[in-house]
Amino acid sequence: MSDPAATSPGRAPYSPDVIPGAEHGKSYFGRIPPRAAAGASSRYGAAGNDRLRATMPSPPVHTAALTCHPGVPCHAVRSVRARVSRTSDGVLALTYSLEGELARLRVSPPTRPRIAERLWEHTCCEVFIARADQPAYHEFNLAPSGEWAAYAFARYREGALLGGEDLDPRIEVRSSADYVTLDAGISLDRLSPTLARARLALALSVVIEDDTGALSYWALKHPPGRPDFHHADAFALELDEVRD
Repeated sequence: MSDPAATSPGRAPYSPDVIPGAEHGKSYFGRIPPRAAAGASSRYGAAGNDRLRATMPSPPVHTAALTCHPGVPCHAVRSVRARVSRTSDGVLALTYSLEGELARLRVSPPTRPRIAERLWEHTCCEVFIARADQPAYHEFNLAPSGEWAAYAFARYREGALLGGEDLDPRIEVRSSADYVTLDAGISLDRLSPTLARARLALALSVVIEDDTGALSYWALKHPPGRPDFHHADAFALELDEVRD
């Protein structure tokens, strides 16, 4: 990837999401587990399931403000916030809220949902998902256009694009003159059966492009130095193990 600083004076010295050596288009960990059969019957029946859901505790919801990397400020943005929860059926539910002068930002218009590469070169929400204390992790790029990408890494920056359409995060976007909200849902067991109930470490981040083409980098936690969403310090949110 070319150095962003060469084309825009306001950008960071490199993209925090460049993937050296990635073989795009290949699944790094092989085949994605097949989707569970739709409409599978439950031994409790529909009414029994409703009663069970009514008595089950709601999953914990985590909300946090993302901060802009000080090396690449963006004065058109007032705040960026994220909301995260893990549902009882193993879906990681994400909401990103951006508030600011949208007329001074570049936010891609809706298009057909599809896998697309290099989404981090424009306005894009991101989540990095790891089992706590494990070097392997996954990354999702979530664009306001509805385009998305998923990557799998064996360790720091050693990974590649996943091509499974069944990983579609079902992006939904709402906007007005001064805010954009992006919702997405990631099926953890389709990434790996070990993720659905495990203790997780998450890194949350957003790349924002302004009307000059400059990028700013927002994260739950920034490591020292230049922006780096893959850094171990960025995995600052932990979700507890799911227990019966």
